[in-house]
Amino acid sequence: MALAQIERLTYRYPGDGRPALDNVSLEIHPGELVCLLGPSGSGKSTLLRVLAGLVPHFHGGRFSGCVEVGGRDTRTTRPSDLAGTVASVFQDPEDQVVMTGVEYELQFGLENLGVPPLEIEARVLEALQSLGAGHLIGRKTHELSAGELQRVCVASALALRPQLLLLDEPTSQLDPEAAEALLDLATTLGCAVVVSEQRPALPLERCDRVVFMEGGRIAIDAPQAEALPWLAREHPAFVVHEPGIADGAGDGDVVCELRVAAHAYGDRLVRVPDLELGRGEIVALRGPNGSGKTTLAKLAAGLLEPSEGEIFRRGRAAYLSQDPGRYVVAERVDEEVALGVGGDLGRARAALALVGLGGFDARHPRDLSSGERERLGLAAVLVTEPELLVLDEPTRGMDPERKLELAALLRSEAEERATLVVTHDLVFAAEVADRVVTTVPEREPVHA
Repeated sequence: MALAQIERLTYRYPGDGRPALDNVSLEIHPGELVCLLGPSGSGKSTLLRVLAGLVPHFHGGRFSGCVEVGGRDTRTTRPSDLAGTVASVFQDPEDQVVMTGVEYELQFGLENLGVPPLEIEARVLEALQSLGAGHLIGRKTHELSAGELQRVCVASALALRPQLLLLDEPTSQLDPEAAEALLDLATTLGCAVVVSEQRPALPLERCDRVVFMEGGRIAIDAPQAEALPWLAREHPAFVVHEPGIADGAGDGDVVCELRVAAHAYGDRLVRVPDLELGRGEIVALRGPNGSGKTTLAKLAAGLLEPSEGEIFRRGRAAYLSQDPGRYVVAERVDEEVALGVGGDLGRARAALALVGLGGFDARHPRDLSSGERERLGLAAVLVTEPELLVLDEPTRGMDPERKLELAALLRSEAEERATLVVTHDLVFAAEVADRVVTTVPEREPVHA
């Protein structure tokens, strides 16, 4: 018997004439791992929201068809009533966290389920340790790196011990080792797991089934062995294995240099490796979660001042944050991009076309998918024509085909600037970078 069943579902978000899901039927069975793939904007996140009951209760819109989870009709069952059956990890962990302390974040969901107090502490510790995150107990959530915060959100879901676990790009902020450990863990949980990923190599190796979506419809729903040849033929970018990439040194004119630099967050001092960025080169910055990659990127771009060391920078710098959608201020896509060039809509629209968002000019930025918002942010920094371009996880939310397009775009403009790309995506790094720099995790906190 199916744990979750969707029959002939069509759904439109409020004010959207195009269905986000179009005549979708799907079953999820106990204990199986389903890999959910598809281009940005194809309906993957919406499908997960349907299974969680958030569509239509939270998002509204027009809903036709039938969805049952755990034998309950989601049209008449509130998402809170499904909490003991379904647990979700959303694309943006920053928007999911509600408490200031790591252990309190995990306790919150368990308390809402009425778990006995003596059991809560053990389940919190068990969930964090299963993800290699036990050392985060006692930390403040706002002090965590994006990858550490993502692990906390996953641990919060695991602590609930759901029958159906919904993971929306759960490895987007994780280093390769943490991502592999998470997906290995997913195969041992015993519950049904649906994982939507834009770094598909690891889930494809471990899944039972593949569901691929295009334009709000399911293009294929098949066992792994049948789906892989179809993907290789129809969407080969989704079956590229993650390669290694060698270290190296640049030899172009220096645009930015960091020497024995460090930045203090309160009494915690984060040291970063020495780095030279030359004009004409693209450098990939990799390293474990919490090892200082974003600190280095912000120091290079001038968004943080060094507490120690020296930073040299020549010309204008532009920085794309990990979640650019959080900083949107305009009502239209073209106006958002034009903010950086004095309101010049012509230059803004040219930049939008460059990143594959031509024709999106009048859309509201918050109506875009996660991958589309990432490209919007990229257009907003490219339009300023910087000498130093710093991109912090620029492929977050992008499907593999769009990642290849982004790599080609950055390579085509590489001679105009120095580019630093913070990324955990080994496939993208191999496509785009001339060399790689790796941060080294601190073994113990350093106090100023």
